[in-house]
Amino acid sequence: MNSNEIRQSFLDFFKGKQHHIVPSAPVIPQNDPTLLFTNAGMNQFKDIFLGTRERPYPRVADSQKCIRVSGKHNDLEEVGRDTYHHTFFEMLGNWSFADYFKAEAIEWAWELLTNVWQLPKDRLYATVFSGDKEDHVPFDKEAADLWREVTDIPPDHILPFGKKDNFWEMGQVGPCGPCSEIHIDIGPEYENKSDASKSGVNSGSSRYIEIWNLVFIQYNRDLSGKLHQLPYQHVDTGAGFERLVAVLQNKGSNYDTDLFKPLMDTISSLTGYHYGQGGEIDVAFRVLSDHIRALSFAIADGAIPGNEGQGYVLRRLLRRAARFGRILNIKEPFFFHLVDPLVDKMGHAYPEIKERQKHITRVIKAEEESFNRTLDRGIELFEEIAQKIRKKGETAFPGKDAFLLHDTYGFPLDLTQLMAQERGLNVDSDGFNREMNLQRQRSSGVKQSEYETLDLELLAGKKTEFVGYTLDEVESHVEYADDQRIILSSTPLYAEAGGQVGDRGTIFNDKIQFVVDTTKQIGQYIVHHGKYKEGVPPAQGTKVIAKVDSESRRPTERNHTVTHLLHKSLRKILGDHISQAGSLVHPDYMRFDFTHFEKISRKDLEQIEQMVNEHILRDLPVSWRYLKLDEAKKMGAVALFGEKYGDIVRMVQVDSFSRELCGGTHVDATGKIGAFVITSESAVAAGIRRIEALTGLNAMAYMKKRVEMLSEAAQLVGAAPEKVPSRIKALLSERKELENQIKSLQQKGASDIIGNLVTKSQPIDGINVVCALVDVPNMDGLKTMGDQLRDRLKSGVGILGADLEGKAALVCVVTKDLIETKGLKAGDIIKKVARIAGGGGGGSPHMATAGAKDTTHLQTAIESSVDIVKDLLD
Repeated sequence: MNSNEIRQSFLDFFKGKQHHIVPSAPVIPQNDPTLLFTNAGMNQFKDIFLGTRERPYPRVADSQKCIRVSGKHNDLEEVGRDTYHHTFFEMLGNWSFADYFKAEAIEWAWELLTNVWQLPKDRLYATVFSGDKEDHVPFDKEAADLWREVTDIPPDHILPFGKKDNFWEMGQVGPCGPCSEIHIDIGPEYENKSDASKSGVNSGSSRYIEIWNLVFIQYNRDLSGKLHQLPYQHVDTGAGFERLVAVLQNKGSNYDTDLFKPLMDTISSLTGYHYGQGGEIDVAFRVLSDHIRALSFAIADGAIPGNEGQGYVLRRLLRRAARFGRILNIKEPFFFHLVDPLVDKMGHAYPEIKERQKHITRVIKAEEESFNRTLDRGIELFEEIAQKIRKKGETAFPGKDAFLLHDTYGFPLDLTQLMAQERGLNVDSDGFNREMNLQRQRSSGVKQSEYETLDLELLAGKKTEFVGYTLDEVESHVEYADDQRIILSSTPLYAEAGGQVGDRGTIFNDKIQFVVDTTKQIGQYIVHHGKYKEGVPPAQGTKVIAKVDSESRRPTERNHTVTHLLHKSLRKILGDHISQAGSLVHPDYMRFDFTHFEKISRKDLEQIEQMVNEHILRDLPVSWRYLKLDEAKKMGAVALFGEKYGDIVRMVQVDSFSRELCGGTHVDATGKIGAFVITSESAVAAGIRRIEALTGLNAMAYMKKRVEMLSEAAQLVGAAPEKVPSRIKALLSERKELENQIKSLQQKGASDIIGNLVTKSQPIDGINVVCALVDVPNMDGLKTMGDQLRDRLKSGVGILGADLEGKAALVCVVTKDLIETKGLKAGDIIKKVARIAGGGGGGSPHMATAGAKDTTHLQTAIESSVDIVKDLLD
């Protein structure tokens, strides 16, 4: 079977077991600050396990896109060094939410592996939890017995292991339970013969590999670390797709499977090298074929290479790939060529990469072009650092500098070590590792989960109903309250989502008044954050009134609806390649990020702004409704890439002009937006532009301010407002003409000064030397005068000094004939002169410059110049 057939056979098998097949969640997590990337199949079901969201189906199966780039799960520097580490991988999984449990999970896994996929039973092993005295959890006899009862696995292949290998936990607190892993013996030829201790399951041997993990979630760990039985039991399984494909295709390496072959073939055609040559060549092939997958899927789901968080990780991946490309002798952008074969291979299973193919390609190419320039600068920086170290007579290359080369310029440590070794230097690896650990903390970019500070047992079975689409005020009752948060049974306050900020408002009764600063979504709860103006946290069940701050909600609604008008206008005027890449909907302004690879012309911006305002003036009706996702897409509704939608979606429609899937709050007619004005258009990242704009009274105030500024400018230039541009052009033209006249006079004056200096030159061994202090406005003026002096001297040396705002400036010039016949160099002369002035400098043989912090010794330095030249001639 090929990889697509294997993936589909897994999904078909569990569909036949009454599982609902769900799409993969994006690799960019939503509403989970604890994760930088989706790194496991269970991530999208986390809130179901925590009890903060109702289960949509009792049985689910999927193939989940995952990225792991740091932490205990993966070390980026290891990827490519072996044949099984990946930054991007797929996780096949089946789940039961309080439905079936251990018996079915074990029986079905065995059935699929041995009956459908025909894996040899005598090569499969099952591990079970041996128990843990500290947690008071006994040996998982139930699972061990079931393996004997519902499968025909050899009894001696059922192996007990401890907490490290066979007890799964979501985090320090929360749902957890024993697990049963399935391993396969892929053959004695993969045994680690150099280490006899690494033999058998869970020994570290590459002969026995885990292919499936069945997790039985039956406990909850509280804040004290104690385990409690859950009222409902769940199943969470995960099978690494790449490993399964390698096993089923009888390949010794994941990289030898058909998942990677199209990528390997393309790399080979681009470079002339072939996978299998060994050494760094093979490492480069594995790095490139792996990293293009992680980058492409992350970019398709909305991430962009940048300097922090997810973007920072993507930039590291791309720069690491570019560096390994140079091992294959490719210095020009090439990595983007791998997008096409990737899409050809995986676009059917994951249509989002096919839909975003051009965008992915352009982002990677632009980033490559930028980095190639950066890499060349890194080599120059290495040489500068190495030269300074050698001049000091030292041999230690600082770890901090090695990390700078790694982090900013893409140099892996081994490359810096190799370059250093060639120059007789040793890299401070400990210092590098300290900096790397700090970097890993930065790139984790995650926050503590709010789940961990909520009393989930108190909230069990509760949820918050949002009624804010139609109401600004509602009577409700308290489900949870502490010093800074309140959760209600229902609320009109919108929780931050989809770029729209959380609502402000108040929660009150006759005993309390809680001022809500912002509102956030945690699973199926809407959490109101703020402070008590009166009273103390109310008890569960207390009746209260929740009221939206309409003075912030109404402008927020205007700004949200206008993002839909702007999005559609951008697509109409610039093209269908435009897709939303982010937004901020705030009461005071709106910000809209979108895919586009060039600055928008002034003419196009004016057309976009006009189109939006035309649809505002038409006072078009804005409506929304719930419908099936497929139905909404057929109607032309725009779905934002990187968003995960359920089967039922909310579609917001602006008459016949715009349809978007959106959960935000909106005006009911475009006329309520009032007015729209674009305040800025700029670049955010490669292929991403940003428009900031104002609506309503803020737009009117902005335009009023612009009119006032124009009136003031008109008065200053003495022209009518409509003639201000032409008047300013005329004034600038006059200014340029005057500047040219001044420059001409200055040059004439300088020429006269230079003529006088040449006549007063001092001959030394037949060489004319000019040494003088001159009056110039800046260093450029001093250098210009130096050039003119060299031309007038014909044959000679000139040293000029100037006082530039209290700082000494020096220039030295030497004519070409003296450089060739006498070996005089301006750089050598200026260094000695500058040392007397209390500064330093350097330059080329024909011209060199220097400076000092003050002019105390400037006169002395100029007067000493003749002797310095004389000494150099002796």
